[in-house]
Amino acid sequence: MSLPNLTIIAVVGASASGKSLFAETIYNELQKELGTESITIIKEDSYYRDQSHLPMEERIKTNYDHPKAFEHELLYQHIEELGKGNPVEVPVYDYKQHTRCLVQKNLIKPTKILLIEGILLLTDKTLRDRFDINIYMDTALDICLIRRIKRDLDERGRDLDSVIQQYQNTVRPMYYQFIEPSRNHADVVVTRGGRNRTALDMVKAKIRELANES
Repeated sequence: MSLPNLTIIAVVGASASGKSLFAETIYNELQKELGTESITIIKEDSYYRDQSHLPMEERIKTNYDHPKAFEHELLYQHIEELGKGNPVEVPVYDYKQHTRCLVQKNLIKPTKILLIEGILLLTDKTLRDRFDINIYMDTALDICLIRRIKRDLDERGRDLDSVIQQYQNTVRPMYYQFIEPSRNHADVVVTRGGRNRTALDMVKAKIRELANES
């Protein structure tokens, strides 16, 4: 069951599966249609645990594809506060430093519709029970790997060897252990990536319906 007057849509899938593009497209299009005060978006990545107390060599060793890497309990608290009509300060994660930015946070105001996107949202039953729609992005792993390499090299200051090593050691095995099984909790499975227009329009129509009911 969702929180009162709050429709929550979770978009999940493997790293670089197109979930961010899918969620952001819905966000941008519905914001124009319903107004800027009607919808907001939160990324699960923002809730990677603070590691500022660890030296860099230890931060690098963290398994970022395991549910324990996330502070899901804080995300849950923020969902509750937004459901009560209270704004929240969402952490900002620094991928280059492998920890949170302690001096920077994003203020998120309550809206009628909340989109949350991430890799492991559906592994947490407490969070799952708060979501109205669970969307799973079903993208081939080789495509995800190619996208991940390009993203991490271009945007996150990584080198190719570290990206490949992380993929082999944690990303791929954690996908099969946690992410792929979470597909069983999905209401909608989206193929062909984040630009699947038919899926986008279908999800938008359902969000409108839920928003009008709340």
